[in-house]
Amino acid sequence: MQPRVQSVARAMSILVVVAESAHGMRAMEIAAKLGLGRQATYHLLHTLVGCGMLARNQEGRYVLGLQMAILADAFVRHLAPPEHLAPLVRRIAIETGETAYAVGWRAGEIVNLVAVPGSNAIQAMTVPQGYHHHAHARATGKLLLALAAPEVRDRYLATHRLERRTRRTLVTLGALERELACVRENGYATDREEFAPGVCCLAVPIGRAAATFVAGLSAPAARFEAKFDEYLRVMRRAAQTV
Repeated sequence: MQPRVQSVARAMSILVVVAESAHGMRAMEIAAKLGLGRQATYHLLHTLVGCGMLARNQEGRYVLGLQMAILADAFVRHLAPPEHLAPLVRRIAIETGETAYAVGWRAGEIVNLVAVPGSNAIQAMTVPQGYHHHAHARATGKLLLALAAPEVRDRYLATHRLERRTRRTLVTLGALERELACVRENGYATDREEFAPGVCCLAVPIGRAAATFVAGLSAPAARFEAKFDEYLRVMRRAAQTV
């Protein structure tokens, strides 16, 4: 669905690119990144600074302002997962030593609700709480799509582009649908370097009914392949106790 108020959409885009930057961004960097005109960019930046959503540091870079702390706090509070998910994810992380997740549907999106880092010396990248992109490339996303009602799955796929993350990402609807059929048959989903190079993931349903929530685990590719059967056994045992 296209934004109804273009200036609001542009302001939100500015907040997102600034939030994704490592140390903030200069005005012209923002304009180039978003394809905005110079005058429009400065007008929007001035407005966001005035609202406290952005601030300008001593290096002339725009960074998130203090008012964003209110939104960040509310985001975590509103996204709080069911109480049974966090202990389950911690159990998987402790027993496997790998980073573990709980992921579920929120307002039509597939959202990472809990993330617990593992204890192994070498860890896979951690997908942050609230992340809801690239479900087609994540084991947790593929499992939730596979187990969703057909109309829910069709609606999601009609509104989310199958963007390529790595050379292994499934980017055609036919390939993804075949993968989802295999997921339903197996009862679990994997992502073998489809979301990030060198990283593999495994997801299983939480509970015995059709999944509203799923548990996930990510690990470096070599260790994932070597210990796959162990990971699957641990995750299934933990998830079925809920």
